[in-house]
Amino acid sequence: MTVVSVSMPEELLERIDSFADEHGYTGRSEVVREASRNLLGEFEDAKLEDRALMAVVTVLFNYETTNVEERMMRLRHEDEGIVASNFHSHVGSQYCMELFVLEGGLEEISAFVGKVRATKDTLTVDYSVTPVDEFGAGALGDAHAHGGHGSGEAGEGASDEDETEAGATAEDD
Repeated sequence: MTVVSVSMPEELLERIDSFADEHGYTGRSEVVREASRNLLGEFEDAKLEDRALMAVVTVLFNYETTNVEERMMRLRHEDEGIVASNFHSHVGSQYCMELFVLEGGLEEISAFVGKVRATKDTLTVDYSVTPVDEFGAGALGDAHAHGGHGSGEAGEGASDEDETEAGATAEDD
């Protein structure tokens, strides 16, 4: 097996070591190999090819790293064809969360997630992908009839009824 050297923050290395100990891995190399295989296989699922998909991408970053927020705004505009909604929120005293709702094909969504993951200084990038056709005929059509696509900001293209249905109010910011 080839030996490689990888640079990472000390905190991440400590988390990997703790994870390996807690879950019975033989060492950090085994954890990194499994994580790498999982990352590479995420979007290679043939079941998702040629299907309409929706995805939620969540990005957490320190609010002082303005380059991340600027990059997220650029991605939102560059990929406006698949970004159905975008929401920015403050989390705790020092973090920001960016949430994207995407609609598109596997290739488009995986490219978007790749660009987000490649952004320097993000703390975490999580996502979930779901085929649109798993909701049954008309389910998404009904939801879209209530206000269309917005930017995720309250009041933009949404009525009071929409906010109630989504379980959010302007005070939730």
